[in-house]
Amino acid sequence: MQLLPALESGGVERSTIEIAQALSRAGHRALVVSAGGRLVPELEAAGGTHFTLAIGRKSPFVLRQVFALRRLIERQRPDVVHARSRLPAWIAQFALRGLRGPRPAVVTTVHGLNSVSAYSAILTRGERVVCVSETVRRHVLTHYPKVDPQALRVIERGIDPAAFPRGHRASEAWRAAFFAQHPALAGRPWFVLPGRGTRLKGHAEALALIARLRARGGEAALLLQGVVEPGRERYVDELRAEAARLGVGDRVAFAPPRPDIREVMAESLAVLQLSSRPEAFGRTVTEALSLGVPVLGWDHGGVGELLGRGFPEGAVARDDLDALCGRALAWLARRPQPAPFEAFSLDAMQAATLAVYAEVRDGR
Repeated sequence: MQLLPALESGGVERSTIEIAQALSRAGHRALVVSAGGRLVPELEAAGGTHFTLAIGRKSPFVLRQVFALRRLIERQRPDVVHARSRLPAWIAQFALRGLRGPRPAVVTTVHGLNSVSAYSAILTRGERVVCVSETVRRHVLTHYPKVDPQALRVIERGIDPAAFPRGHRASEAWRAAFFAQHPALAGRPWFVLPGRGTRLKGHAEALALIARLRARGGEAALLLQGVVEPGRERYVDELRAEAARLGVGDRVAFAPPRPDIREVMAESLAVLQLSSRPEAFGRTVTEALSLGVPVLGWDHGGVGELLGRGFPEGAVARDDLDALCGRALAWLARRPQPAPFEAFSLDAMQAATLAVYAEVRDGR
């Protein structure tokens, strides 16, 4: 039984579905508890069963879900409860107190470099703690010294190389529809920054990059893919105003999340990863490199770790906009070709996670 706040979009949600798929294929029940969202049909198509409980809602009323989750666990009797987020992990801890019937093993995953606090520490208390990168493992050991290092398992996020084949190109029909939707990108090379509508993703730095390139004669545009989301309208308006102030409003496209990110990345000059806060992993780095698309990003956290292993040319010292611009300008003249990148397979990630489940189940 995997627990997370919702099934809308993002790396946590994608990993949840991928593990549900692996469980189902192996003949296990794959139960998922969340507030629901647009990815529920995809979960169900992968063989998972969804139960709707708002266990990630940041409100005092969320404590009501303790009793509902306890009843659900008593009815479903899972062998393992896997908490993938802090608040659901707390709800699970309370729900397991006073549980009638067999107590499931508890696994947690640290998906991000969360603020160091007693609240965040709940994700370090699983019988096994999955870390999505070596960067996350170091973060846990540094800030939570009471954690047993033997309980930690580094399982890096995996991708299906068949879904991101090297050299993939979008169809002419796709290209025509895409550029009709985003005329600012048509007829010039363009960078894409995939990410939600939050300041931490580095959208302002991406706009500054395009402005610096234009000042130096670089003919380039920018797609902020995923920034348009409900509730983020004010932030997008700020970005539009900043693009206009920098004189690049005609070279920037703003877009909501879309399922065909493979085509988007494949058609771009390069993928940008400019998060101001270190990322725990950086799935889009592995996806882009699998496609043979270069990635340009700050050399810190999981993104720096991945670039160091797969494409060092794309790593730039954090916040060094001059170096970032210089690298991008060189790529406009000659787009680099990353070496074949075959690490981080989906099969390996799924197998390693199911092995952790078997380990805690059989060790009881």
